[in-house]
Amino acid sequence: MVTTMWIQVRTMDGKVTHRIDSLSKLTKVDELRLKIADVFKVEPERQRLFYRGKQMEDGHTIFDYSVGLNDIVQLLVRQTPPPLPLPARKDKEAELSDSDSGCGSAQSESDKSSTHGELDSQPAGTSSQTELPDLVDPGFGLYKINEFVDARDLNMGAWFEAQILNVSKERRSTSDGDSETSLVTEEEIHYHVKYEDYPENGVVQLLEKDVRPRARTVYQWHQLEEGMVVMVNYNPDEPKERGYWYDAQIQRKRETRTAREIYGKILDAGDSLNDCRIMFVNEIYKIEEPGSVDGMTSASDRSNGPECKHCKDNPAKNCRMCNCHVCGVKQDPDKQLLCDECDMAFHTYCLNPPLTTIPEDEDWYCPDCRNDVSEVVLAGEKLKESKKKAKMASANSSSQRDWGKGMACVGRTKQCTIVPSNHYGPVPGVPVGSLWKFRVQVSESGVHRPHVAGIHGRSNDGAYSLVLAGGYEDDVDDGNEFTYTGSGGRDLSGNKRTAEQSCDQKLTNMNRALALNCNAAVNDKDGAEAKNWKAGKPVRVVRSSKGRKHSKFCPEDGNRYDGIYKVVKYWPEKGKSGFLVWRYLLKRNDDEPAPWTREGKERIKKLGLTMQYPEGYLEAVAAKEKEKENKMEDEEEDVTESPAMGKRKRKSQGTKSSPKKMKVETYKLTPEQKALIKEDELNKKLWDEAMESLSQGPVCKFLNKVEEVFLCICCQEVVYQPVTTECQHNVCKECLQRSFKAEVYTCPACRHDLGKNNPMNVNKPLQGILNLFFPGYSSGR
Repeated sequence: MVTTMWIQVRTMDGKVTHRIDSLSKLTKVDELRLKIADVFKVEPERQRLFYRGKQMEDGHTIFDYSVGLNDIVQLLVRQTPPPLPLPARKDKEAELSDSDSGCGSAQSESDKSSTHGELDSQPAGTSSQTELPDLVDPGFGLYKINEFVDARDLNMGAWFEAQILNVSKERRSTSDGDSETSLVTEEEIHYHVKYEDYPENGVVQLLEKDVRPRARTVYQWHQLEEGMVVMVNYNPDEPKERGYWYDAQIQRKRETRTAREIYGKILDAGDSLNDCRIMFVNEIYKIEEPGSVDGMTSASDRSNGPECKHCKDNPAKNCRMCNCHVCGVKQDPDKQLLCDECDMAFHTYCLNPPLTTIPEDEDWYCPDCRNDVSEVVLAGEKLKESKKKAKMASANSSSQRDWGKGMACVGRTKQCTIVPSNHYGPVPGVPVGSLWKFRVQVSESGVHRPHVAGIHGRSNDGAYSLVLAGGYEDDVDDGNEFTYTGSGGRDLSGNKRTAEQSCDQKLTNMNRALALNCNAAVNDKDGAEAKNWKAGKPVRVVRSSKGRKHSKFCPEDGNRYDGIYKVVKYWPEKGKSGFLVWRYLLKRNDDEPAPWTREGKERIKKLGLTMQYPEGYLEAVAAKEKEKENKMEDEEEDVTESPAMGKRKRKSQGTKSSPKKMKVETYKLTPEQKALIKEDELNKKLWDEAMESLSQGPVCKFLNKVEEVFLCICCQEVVYQPVTTECQHNVCKECLQRSFKAEVYTCPACRHDLGKNNPMNVNKPLQGILNLFFPGYSSGR
């Protein structure tokens, strides 16, 4: 484990950047100045250091400024003032004047922000149509202009109430499959809709499959049957709370003397949630067919949940979150002021002192958010201790232990978006045998998302991945199959990571999630065994070096991806601790060879897979080792080495042989992938650049290059529904629409004028090949 941290120091003009090593969270700013002086050759008294707009002062630690690993600190060099002939002017004043002017220019540049506002955008010719009281038939399509419909949100998969503002057609040519030259011209109908509850989204274009008549028929209890597809209210994050409206297939219907329960499969855009309990059984709607209802009736009783989660919009209940933050009484809305910082409301007569009239100032801040002039730190003044850090144990502790080193608190530096979080099976570009130094890197790759937890899954869907780290004494690992112990049954109070088994485990939460992967009905009493275990849901398995003490199949260092396993059976039994634990038998079911076999080791060498480290980690280790060597050399300066000793040393150095390089296996594209790449003529130059990385090794290097060249400059993700501009740049259609909505009609990459009426045609060959390389990546964004 590395025992140091590092930061980057950059000059204000951005031309010179150096890394400062051998730091810790408790390093004083004065000590940091000395290290900077060695690298930049600038005296400490001439250094002005800035971090996120704050001037760093001596006497404080870098922890006081929340400086993190590999963060950038800006350096402004004070100019040495020339000698002044006038005795009336003080040198100190001249120095402050010069330095403040330099700081002001730097800060004014960093404080620049976009002033573009969010404006409602609407296709030309629709403003007059939206004001008409009657339906307007465009002459094609199933729905008319001004008709009230249900529209699907393409990201969430939920349905929202909307109104059609315009209808348009678009011609597109597709191959009929008989030959490469024969094309079939089809017409695609686009509905331009505006969501009623979310007018800030502007006008959205949807296909016919994403629009339907507004639901208004509520099913009675006796009309509901298993297998029916209906529209229900469900919250995936908090299933017991009101959420959004989804399509669902009824799986089970249960009625007792006191309760009625319905369980269904939630259907959304791209994936599904099984065995979800529908809380609002009296609000289950029929999915209407086109033409079955009057499209001008806008009234609806359904809601997407209360605006306030604290009082549930109860008018008889006082609430300090959605009404006056002082008294909570729901009255006198005309005498309420809204704070521009915290968005809390305050009655004018509840303030201290009370206000008699509404202030004329454009911006108003409540007493908690208003800046206290006495608390403002001026340029050159010492930083005042924050209220939060003043209460921390480190502020008053007399301990000299330096806890601010190492990788324990390093946060996530990137997010896996090429697959959704509930993705089953392998992650594209991550072959079996991939090795990472730390768990946070495994999380960043998308193979196993939690940093600490051993199982990743959902109790109503299944488990996606697990880590073997030797945490339970009952685990048995035989390589191609292993027995895994479920989670729970331990008292982890007091912020403990692990503890002895102290009570029975239950088949809930992650234990139930792993049980759902078994190809058998869930049995929370006796367990179950799959009749055909290979038909179960796949689980990605990662082995950690922590399990090396129990299993020879675990890596000697780091965390290794070992492929896909399936759950054969699960059962409860008493563990060595005497308490009930749930056991799972998993068998390997992967076409790629296991990394501990001879074939697997050869494949790892051919793919060139090596240990992956965080950025800057190896440099920090080398710097630390060099520092130790320098110390040892200083201590051994007085020791005289014997001639025989030196001879042996020279001999040992001369016998070193360079390791034999093994030819790295290259990645080959399939005929389907080659055809789609060839079809994307607009991006031929970018594909040529990406194809150069094919000869560099495994698929992961090629996919990383594809991610790099097809990155949207706006959202910094792989482009989705890509629009290839005239200037040969690729931008997400949604990002470009957001830019046009703000009345910016230029290319986000090069500022080329795209024209106010740009059609924003989606590059479908590019979207097709990206879907092949990154299946489901649109759901992972």
